[in-house]
Amino acid sequence: MTALSEKQTIAPPRDAATLVLMDFKAKSPKILMGRRHSSNSFMPDKFVFPGGRVDPSDRKMNIASPLDQIVEDRLAIKARHMSSMKARAIALAAIRETFEETGIMLGETGMGAPPKVVGTPWETYSIREIWPSLDQLHFIARAITPKKHHKRFDTRFFLADSANIAHSETGKVGPDSELTETVWVTLSEAKKLDLPSITSMIIDEIALRLEQGMKHYLPVPYFHEFRGRYVREEL
Repeated sequence: MTALSEKQTIAPPRDAATLVLMDFKAKSPKILMGRRHSSNSFMPDKFVFPGGRVDPSDRKMNIASPLDQIVEDRLAIKARHMSSMKARAIALAAIRETFEETGIMLGETGMGAPPKVVGTPWETYSIREIWPSLDQLHFIARAITPKKHHKRFDTRFFLADSANIAHSETGKVGPDSELTETVWVTLSEAKKLDLPSITSMIIDEIALRLEQGMKHYLPVPYFHEFRGRYVREEL
């Protein structure tokens, strides 16, 4: 096999987003995690944060408020073709995927119904009169799946306070769903679960960020492969 053909077999990473929901009410804050179905070809049975690929519908959904400018600027660092619209879509993907996988809807109410994005999960947001609010999101990490994997994602990790949950739909989690169960656990409890290595690293980053005050201006860790090694940089 030639060097060129080896490169051709590497799957390109797809834009994706993940949302870490954190409950700050308890003395020890808790995060929401879900166990992936055993039949899933990517990380079966592992506990993860809700998330997935960016969908075209994420560019069409109306919002209550935009990303903090610092967050938008950080999303653009070392990212090709990162427009404001693309950054917005990535953030919305984290909110949509959380709804699809857990039934949790994040956003603002009391503003009437946002325009429908018909035939997509965003339609439920219109029915429930919930507007996604992006200024609630903290950009806490970015990770690109190593080249050896057959499925690869360029994932941006966001964090939001569970106090911003506007509504929760039932029936999204169960034995026949993408997530078979969800749990609210402290960071130390989460580290004892069956986790993908990147999820474990993100939990460590969350603990560090909490110690530093969870500010938008804090550096954002960026995990990716460089010269055959998986490295941590900062954005």
